[in-house]
Amino acid sequence: MTVALTALWLAVTDHADAPTDRRWQLLRVPARVGRVIRYGVQSIFFAGVVAALAVGFLGRQVAAENFVTLFTWPVWFRGVALLAILLGNPWRTLSPWRAIHRVLVRLEGQTVAVLGAYPSVLGAWPAVAGFVVLIGVIENLTVIPRSPRLTTVTLAVYALAMIGGATLYGPAWLRRADPLGVFYRLFGRVAAIDISNTPDGAYRVSLRPPWYGCLRPVGSVPLVVFIITTVYTVSFDGFTDTRPFQRILFGVRDTLGTGAGTSVLLYVVGLVGFVCTFALGSWAVERLGAGPGHDWLEAARWFAPTVLPIAAAYELAHNYPYVVRNLGRVLEVSIGWLRPQIGPFSPLEWLSLPLFWGSQVVLIVLGHVVAVVAAHYVAVDRYDAPSAARRGHLPLVGLMVGYTVLSLWIISRPVVAG
Repeated sequence: MTVALTALWLAVTDHADAPTDRRWQLLRVPARVGRVIRYGVQSIFFAGVVAALAVGFLGRQVAAENFVTLFTWPVWFRGVALLAILLGNPWRTLSPWRAIHRVLVRLEGQTVAVLGAYPSVLGAWPAVAGFVVLIGVIENLTVIPRSPRLTTVTLAVYALAMIGGATLYGPAWLRRADPLGVFYRLFGRVAAIDISNTPDGAYRVSLRPPWYGCLRPVGSVPLVVFIITTVYTVSFDGFTDTRPFQRILFGVRDTLGTGAGTSVLLYVVGLVGFVCTFALGSWAVERLGAGPGHDWLEAARWFAPTVLPIAAAYELAHNYPYVVRNLGRVLEVSIGWLRPQIGPFSPLEWLSLPLFWGSQVVLIVLGHVVAVVAAHYVAVDRYDAPSAARRGHLPLVGLMVGYTVLSLWIISRPVVAG
């Protein structure tokens, strides 16, 4: 209801022009202090990756006690995503692959790209495929996250693919083919806090409305697919925890005889359906808005970023306890290496189930409201007449309202089951 009322209010009030980009400066960090913070955070994260690879093979093979499983899935993969949603993309600083490639460049004294320029035909498709395999399938649908040794193998393969690709095609590989790099960069568009460089090398920390980063189109169709894949995957992750999913899973398994791969089949079928639904919605938006040349692919490039707040809100709502709880365990294990007598650390003991569910509802509704606002401004910017913008916005409003209901239904399942 809130999402629909927001769309209605935007349609009937005078919002003829998209807003200009405005920021409110919160603080200014001197260049020297900023460099110390950047290199310090980068060094700590790099040490964490190295420790994960080492301890994953040599440490005790218990997921709840091994650093690699506690660090990789919740703190790195999910925690950095939450950091991107809140503060903007941190991956250019944190990426261990960029750090290693910079060392190779310094040793060679020139850009390292054995095969030359990154093939434009690939676009962001390697990142799409990597995200589907790494996050959609391995993290959500296999036992690998519960196995320190298998997690280490996965991390090593990912590292080799990124470092090897950067060696072959240069830093363009890391920007366009790194699934986590693209994932964090897209989520960084939603951040209400913007950190930028000033001409003198200092850092400006500013506040901005969370929809501003979603008003720019993405550069290619693969990035559109990546965004829709992200929206779908974070929801599918939550759906797998519900009883209806288990009934569907076992029903399809018994009917088709597909065995252990049934969950992957359901994920892929649902993903194709999600992408096709968005494509149909983009066609309807362009048809109703009578956009330039009736190019629905162009419309998809413009409107895909407007659904990022939905994915970001669900990611934050679904995973923040998971991240915080395991961050506490990582600190506990890390400090325990130096002081074995350290006791358990539980930072979320105060969070009750009703309070957690209430926070999920608030975050999801806010995310959908931001998405509606962003889509409205994109429609206003893309279509000439206000009436055309309202017509063009309508199919997306319908999709967003439906997705809001679906998201709230998914997060309500554990409460109903309890």
